[in-house]
Amino acid sequence: MATDCWQALRRPGFLRTAWPWRSVAYLLVSGVSGLLLCVLLLVWTVAGAALSLLLVGLPLVLALPLAGLPFGAWERRLLRLMGAPPDDPHRLPDAPGVRSWLRTRLAEGATWRESGSAVLSAFLLWPLDLLAVAGALAPVALLATPLLLAWDGEQVNVLKVAQVDSPGPAWALAAAGAVLLPAAGYPLTVLAGARAALVRMLTGAQERVGELVRSRARLVDAFEAERRRIERDLHDGAQQRLVALSMALGLARLDAPPDGPLRERLAAAHAEADRALAELRELIHGIHPRVLADRGLPDACADLADRSPLPVDVDVALPGRLPAAVESAGWFAVCEALTNAARHSGASRARVAGRREGGLLVLEVSDDGRGGADPSRGTGLTGLADRVAVVDGRLSVSSPPGGPTLLRVEIPCPLLPDVRSA
Repeated sequence: MATDCWQALRRPGFLRTAWPWRSVAYLLVSGVSGLLLCVLLLVWTVAGAALSLLLVGLPLVLALPLAGLPFGAWERRLLRLMGAPPDDPHRLPDAPGVRSWLRTRLAEGATWRESGSAVLSAFLLWPLDLLAVAGALAPVALLATPLLLAWDGEQVNVLKVAQVDSPGPAWALAAAGAVLLPAAGYPLTVLAGARAALVRMLTGAQERVGELVRSRARLVDAFEAERRRIERDLHDGAQQRLVALSMALGLARLDAPPDGPLRERLAAAHAEADRALAELRELIHGIHPRVLADRGLPDACADLADRSPLPVDVDVALPGRLPAAVESAGWFAVCEALTNAARHSGASRARVAGRREGGLLVLEVSDDGRGGADPSRGTGLTGLADRVAVVDGRLSVSSPPGGPTLLRVEIPCPLLPDVRSA
């Protein structure tokens, strides 16, 4: 089921859904609410201006900015007709009492946005809403034209059309109404969706969304810093200890009797230490490859190609270093795509291409395999999409049955100032 009108418009069978009727209801209720608010604001303003001479209406005039608060709450409730309503943008007062509440509300940008939304609805939007609904209902009048012809009364001049001998024009109008009535659902829903988007922007929790975006960016940076710390600790700590242990076991093998059981046990321990060292190196490389931190994404992609069991052509050309989170997400995307190609696609060759276009890092990984990649089958694409989304990126996959498969990743990526190319 579509969660908003824009998704519903892109799907077949839109006119059979409830969205056209929900759009009509939204515009009708919004138009009537705006008309009532217009009358209320005019009466409020005139009364406040008339009584201000006696200093009685001054509170009414000063309270006008707060008039948008209840109307904003009403508008947010109406948005349920067009999808999920936005969160309340207002924060709790710092202290109890009316004075603290007024100070908090008047200092919030959300209060003034809601006031602007109320003024906009009261003096501009409500006529458009009602005109749109009236225009959508006009085909109903065309459909009723044959009924008017069948009327045998003469009280209204329009009904005198019944005296015309040929009813052909009336049926033509009815046919036009039958065509226009379903077609009116599309522009009406677009108008209702645009109005809902405007109201959502003015009355929604914009400040909270901005804070969530900033906190997500901080979490991404902290996560990347922690990954680098773990990689550094493993590389400089546990790996060096294993290297020292392997060397000590190798020297002990040289000193052991050549034909005794001690030499065989030392050889087995030496081989086990080498296997543990190899696994640790692979783990370190998977956490955060040193080549990515030292030389950047192009060389890291070349390193992945060398490690891949498939032959991989690499063409990644970037003008400079990118932010660490962007490079890490791009490397992870290429790594996951090559792993999927080697394990699931049956491909004989793969290709990695990367470039920077219009402030975006664009990475494409293709293979000549059997295709049919589906995120629901657990190929890692779902996790990859989540990983790319963390840095505001976008993942698209083209993998028809029979192949080929093309995975495309786009990530916003400013160049680092100290390495920006001329």
